[in-house]
Amino acid sequence: MSRDVHVGEGAETADARRRRQTLAGGLMTGGFLVNVILTAALHPSGEEDDHPAIFTEYAESSSWVAVHLGQFIGVLVTLSGLLVLYRVLRGANESSLIAQLAAAAAVATAAIWAVLQGLDGVGLKQAVDSWVSASGAEKTIRFANAETVRWLEWGFQSYFRILLGLTLALFGTAILTSRRVAGWLGWTALAAGVCSVIFGVDVGYSGLASGLQDVLGIAIFILVLVFAIGVLATAVRKAGRRPS
Repeated sequence: MSRDVHVGEGAETADARRRRQTLAGGLMTGGFLVNVILTAALHPSGEEDDHPAIFTEYAESSSWVAVHLGQFIGVLVTLSGLLVLYRVLRGANESSLIAQLAAAAAVATAAIWAVLQGLDGVGLKQAVDSWVSASGAEKTIRFANAETVRWLEWGFQSYFRILLGLTLALFGTAILTSRRVAGWLGWTALAAGVCSVIFGVDVGYSGLASGLQDVLGIAIFILVLVFAIGVLATAVRKAGRRPS
């Protein structure tokens, strides 16, 4: 009798983990796609480090604040998916500590992302608008102010990318050691994390535009998308294999 109860509890636990993994994959995929769509469709683009030209584009954007608010929400949704995934991984003895560190890194990443988006989405917009509307000697001062905000954005962007990479790498390692999620997803997250860390370091040295960042940006996009969809798809596949 006690053995039947124990088996039933194990089945329920596995089913609860599958549901949490499905939710994690859905949140990561949805948040990631929202951010990508907003960035590709509505965010002004150009040579990021050509400040006079790009600041003019930013000043002309009427949707700048709204787009960055949408990006802010999209990335937070993605990170919340990682925190749900932590619930799937945390019970495995081999990966418990690593999973806890991964969750803590995700929270730190969310915090620096909030600062970055406030600086970029609100502070920089106000600075470039003031520069465009100024005249005479004041215009030079306003431009210098906008550049200062831009350089602060470089710093937060650099550390956001590094923290995001650390988060992904820790989750990848936790997946590989827990064996509760497909191992190839762990390697995918680990590769994305390494690319993101390198990207962040390069931002600190090169600014927001470089050939290395172009290559790494594509790699990170593919790896994170594959990881998010993979977490969702493998959970759905597990559900399909459950005996009726």
